[in-house]
Amino acid sequence: MTRLPNNQPVPQGVLDLYDGYCHGAMSRRDFFDRLGKYAVGGLSVSMLAACVMPDYEGTLQTAADDARLNIETFQYNSPNGAGDMAGDLVRLKKGPAKRPGVIVVHENRGLNPYIKDVARRTALEGYIALAPDALYPLGGYPGNDDDGREMQATRDRDAMIQDFMAAAEALRDHPECNGKVACVGFCFGGSVTNMMAVNQPWLSASAPFYGGWPTEEDAAKVEVPLMIHLAGLDERVNAGWPEYEAALKANDAEYEAFIYDGVNHGFHNDTTPRYDADAAKLAWSRTMDFFKANMG
Repeated sequence: MTRLPNNQPVPQGVLDLYDGYCHGAMSRRDFFDRLGKYAVGGLSVSMLAACVMPDYEGTLQTAADDARLNIETFQYNSPNGAGDMAGDLVRLKKGPAKRPGVIVVHENRGLNPYIKDVARRTALEGYIALAPDALYPLGGYPGNDDDGREMQATRDRDAMIQDFMAAAEALRDHPECNGKVACVGFCFGGSVTNMMAVNQPWLSASAPFYGGWPTEEDAAKVEVPLMIHLAGLDERVNAGWPEYEAALKANDAEYEAFIYDGVNHGFHNDTTPRYDADAAKLAWSRTMDFFKANMG
């Protein structure tokens, strides 16, 4: 876990402020103003901010040029979304001619280095991974999360969902895919993967991490096996879970849900102090086992 310059853990209140800032509850200026409450004992606002902003230099688990992988920009058509779309297509250089596919859906800030890394991890498990960039129609991920978040907020949410659904269809039809496709997503991406499970019953599996919930009416349409990962401290997202779970049960949906006690929203993201290594490792291993059970 990231620690402050005085070697103390980042206060939960600071993490809560960062969560609110990330999800549009306050402006950047308000975020920095509210950090002032915690700027004590030799700590400055800038020190606190630096501790919660993502660090893409020393945290990624795979190399962007991993010699085991073929990584390319894959363009596809999204007729009900942005039209022209693209993302990272990643697969092992060695292996079977066809393999199952996984759509990796980013957070609310575009295809940043963390999600690119998750796509590479997925490919190293033997899948052909496609990580679309919802910012591609706007010029692509701009190189930092703050600008990426502002850019993504200008896009229509339903159109972006269509872009990821079109990606699943494009991956299913890719000559190196065996036709089986699952999806995994984080935060905004968790919401998207929930909606993909509602609207694409042919998917093999969906694994949303701390995403928003479909409606009770939508829950009745779910035929895709779900594995849902939630953070114990994530009151904002978890508030809607009991109602959605009741709807899934009422419709005999196939699902598993795991709540990881004592961890924050974003616990899988190893580039911020919300990361929890034990919970992230367990959730990821469960997800890979889930995909294997449903796709081989």
